[in-house]
Amino acid sequence: MALKVGGRTWRDVPLRWRLIGLVTLGTILNYLARSTLSVAAPQLKTEFGMTTEDYSWVVLAFQASYTVMQTVAGGVLDALGTRLGFFLFAVGWALANMAHALATGWPSLALFRALLGASEAAAIPAGAKTVSEWFPPRERSLATSVFQMGTSVGNMIAPPLVAFCILAWNWQAAFIVTGGLSLVWAFLWYWSYRSPADHPALSAADRAALIADRGEDVTGKPATRKDLLKSRSFWGIAVPRFLAEPAWQTFNFFIPLYLVSVWQLDLKSIALWAWMPFLAADFGSLAAGVLPSWLMKRGVSLVASRKITMTIGALCMIGPACIGFATSPGIAILLFCVGGFAHQMLSGALITLCADMFDSRTVGTASGMAGTSAWVGGMLFTLLIGQSADAWGYDPLFAALAALDLLAAAVLWSLLRATPRATNIIQEG
Repeated sequence: MALKVGGRTWRDVPLRWRLIGLVTLGTILNYLARSTLSVAAPQLKTEFGMTTEDYSWVVLAFQASYTVMQTVAGGVLDALGTRLGFFLFAVGWALANMAHALATGWPSLALFRALLGASEAAAIPAGAKTVSEWFPPRERSLATSVFQMGTSVGNMIAPPLVAFCILAWNWQAAFIVTGGLSLVWAFLWYWSYRSPADHPALSAADRAALIADRGEDVTGKPATRKDLLKSRSFWGIAVPRFLAEPAWQTFNFFIPLYLVSVWQLDLKSIALWAWMPFLAADFGSLAAGVLPSWLMKRGVSLVASRKITMTIGALCMIGPACIGFATSPGIAILLFCVGGFAHQMLSGALITLCADMFDSRTVGTASGMAGTSAWVGGMLFTLLIGQSADAWGYDPLFAALAALDLLAAAVLWSLLRATPRATNIIQEG
């Protein structure tokens, strides 16, 4: 019997939206897997005798491999195709996450984190490539916001699910369960997904209409990495992502440790509180999809609508910058919620820009290279946290995150120009 929602069956949903729903589920499980460690971190710090600096090296192992592999993963997706490429990376991150259960100390934990980072790096480029393949420009911001909501949902599910696994069984079970879910999804993806050129549900006429609606020249030669590096549009996206990414990675990896070290919360309290900023982040993702469309209906250009959305998100980051004034864990969580909303709003705009500015055959590479830039920024900020959090506390670090996001907005307006999507690389080179 077909699943019905509001009187409609799942098959009544347009094919492209069903496929982006599948990407969203994969993104949820991707972020659930990576967030398992942050929830288990207080217990693992005790069991392995880790300091905050030791933990920062574990986080850095993930970030370093993820940073390098973002560019590689984007190229692999463009070379192998979205279906096979995403499948292989998903199997890799599922097995790497389950292998965390074998860790015996922080060095072995760092090794498994590196393997996880290398394989998880494909998620955002794969999502951006799917959007570019299946959606016309007017729908890309909403489609991107839908799959980007998966990053928040994964982080939101992690605290209660991981805490349950630890309390019911042990910390090893948490990694096995979250990795196993990703493994199931990998095979679901391979069974379900096809590109527009190969999908049996598309007629020849529908396929031709989809390609025409995407507004790109598919007869020319795809841009190379060298072309991208010469492109002002690429740097107009990559530099703001470098500056903005530290906020999200700090929220991902350090909120539970912050709550333990500053407010002395236990694991049950973390399960109760730590998911809330990621629920707020879902609304930020939704805003990143809805606001540009609203602006374009009122005469704002496509690229300007993304810039405005990103800037509003950056301004909202002033909220978590004030976390030093929090008088209770509830106030701190509220400010984290503002930060989660703000970051996903600005991040959604930046990620969508890759699909706006580059043709679908290059989006995986462009998104991956911009992601590498973003994760270099996140990695450097993690180093700063590891060296300074125990000595100076977290308050100045959260203030710095807001300053970086505001600088990112200024760079976006300065560097990015509204050039035609299919040709901007050659013209700018």
